[in-house]
Amino acid sequence: MNEKRGLEAAAAGDGRPEAKRSRPPALASVIVEALKVDSLQRLCSSLEPILRRVVSEEVERALGKLGPAAITGRSSPKRIEGPGGRNLQLQFRTRLSLPLFTGGKVEGEQGAAIHVVLLDTGNGCVVSSGLESSSKLDIVVLEGDFNNEDEEGWTEEEFDSHIVKEREGKRPIITGDIQVTLKEGVGTIGEFTFTDNSSWIRSRKFRLGLKIASGFCEGVRIREAKTEAFMVKDHRGELYKKHYPPALKDEVWRLEKIGKDGSFHKRLNKSGILTVEDFLRLVVRDPQKLRTILGSGMSNKMWDSLVEHAKTCVLSGKYYIYYSDENRTAGAIFNDLYAFCGLISGEQFYSSESLDDGQKILLMGW
Repeated sequence: MNEKRGLEAAAAGDGRPEAKRSRPPALASVIVEALKVDSLQRLCSSLEPILRRVVSEEVERALGKLGPAAITGRSSPKRIEGPGGRNLQLQFRTRLSLPLFTGGKVEGEQGAAIHVVLLDTGNGCVVSSGLESSSKLDIVVLEGDFNNEDEEGWTEEEFDSHIVKEREGKRPIITGDIQVTLKEGVGTIGEFTFTDNSSWIRSRKFRLGLKIASGFCEGVRIREAKTEAFMVKDHRGELYKKHYPPALKDEVWRLEKIGKDGSFHKRLNKSGILTVEDFLRLVVRDPQKLRTILGSGMSNKMWDSLVEHAKTCVLSGKYYIYYSDENRTAGAIFNDLYAFCGLISGEQFYSSESLDDGQKILLMGW
């Protein structure tokens, strides 16, 4: 009877050795390499916050050297005269990560920091010197239908008249770091969150805006900045969010096309498929059975999207060895989804890619 034991490896991917080596490595070498990967992964995790800060600082420096055409490709907005005839404008340089939920951190796409700049629209360059380049800015919330035309200018009074105030009895709409100070014309917004959703205003959407804070650049007209319009949903909606990527232990409805408590979700649960890991294991072992469980309501297109999303899941790095006899002279290695990865014979490892069809057929007969 086959024996099973777990072989731990912490590789973030599938951890498979390279195919068709001239001399397969000893099992001990495979384990040493896996431990090296584990140490490297832990090192990367500890360095991540430091690297994010360094990248943020480098982006700020780079933005200070580049004009809008080099980064956004947008045409210049209507000019507004500043000191010396310059046309100064604030601008967001990072798109927001959507959707937004109350209580959730506001950040850029893919978790990036949100960068802002002060531009001289006459030459397309960041204003990196002078009093204006070190101004303090206020972050405000605007009505979503404010100035839908990007090329259309506005006055300071028009901008201020579209700032959204909190509802009676409610907290300020945004809380946290709601000011940012420019350094050589470039700034990075800190952490802040929305406390209220956008469903109660006419457009049902907000925009973020930037304006010069009181006491800075008085008498100088600097055009305010605004983002695209977006919805802010109540945080309860976040409970139903899909995960990108999903985790092995996530409930299966976190996958695309599987609605929480919907028919597909109920069918899967009834068949014992409760987690993303359960789903992926059946994809590996018997995808046709899985399709039968889901039923005819799952179209080919939906199935492809579902499986594609599920396969973005990061595996745990755990492996299993199944020996053919009690002497443990040979064993088959499978990952945590029970996908075949290779063969150990004696002290040598053979990756699945290095085995010919005959060897694989023989293996299936174990």
